[in-house]
Amino acid sequence: WTALGASWNLLGGYTGQVSFGHSAFFGMGAYVSLILHTKLGVSLWMGLLYAGIAASIIAIPIGAICFRLRGPYFSLSILAFSEVLRLIVLHWKAVTEGAVGILLITTVVESKVSFYYLLLIVTAIILFFVDFIVKRKWGFYFIAIRDDEEAAEALGIHTTRYKLYSLIVSAFFTGVLGSLFANYTSYIDPYIVFHIGDVAIAMVLIVVLGGIRTYWGPLVGA
Repeated sequence: WTALGASWNLLGGYTGQVSFGHSAFFGMGAYVSLILHTKLGVSLWMGLLYAGIAASIIAIPIGAICFRLRGPYFSLSILAFSEVLRLIVLHWKAVTEGAVGILLITTVVESKVSFYYLLLIVTAIILFFVDFIVKRKWGFYFIAIRDDEEAAEALGIHTTRYKLYSLIVSAFFTGVLGSLFANYTSYIDPYIVFHIGDVAIAMVLIVVLGGIRTYWGPLVGA
């Protein structure tokens, strides 16, 4: 949850684009890694990377459309895309097995203790990269967009482009975490990984409770 909160905080906190649809990227990462492994024999370790890439790719058209809107309209539109993806996965049975879900026989690591340390490392990496980005030029642009988008545009910042950059990075981390979740539970279905309340809204609550736009907020909230 700390890692998910930090991933969401980059877009929702520092860039000011409150997303209620991050379950789209979480679910995409989970399904891509398991489908590649069970149907094509791709390594689960490589699946973690492909999950993040797939989530980033799907974020591009979603962001290109949704960033035409602002405020609650953006939040609701990205939520709608999440639900559309869930329905696609539910009905595309030839690839996703539909409501039956996908069962994983082997996982990237075999014990819960190993998973703990793996997630600890991944969380530390995500926290580091979010902090690194926020303290560089991209981060200053993100914060400027959050504080006053019109003023940022007047200063020459291509606001739509940088909002999209923020979404792509946030989606990549979320997709990797979706893949790790799938490995940990060894089973996924559309209801579990695309669940709006248990995944998307929970990310928002964690950051809000812990402290939005703060480095330690996701950890405190989790």
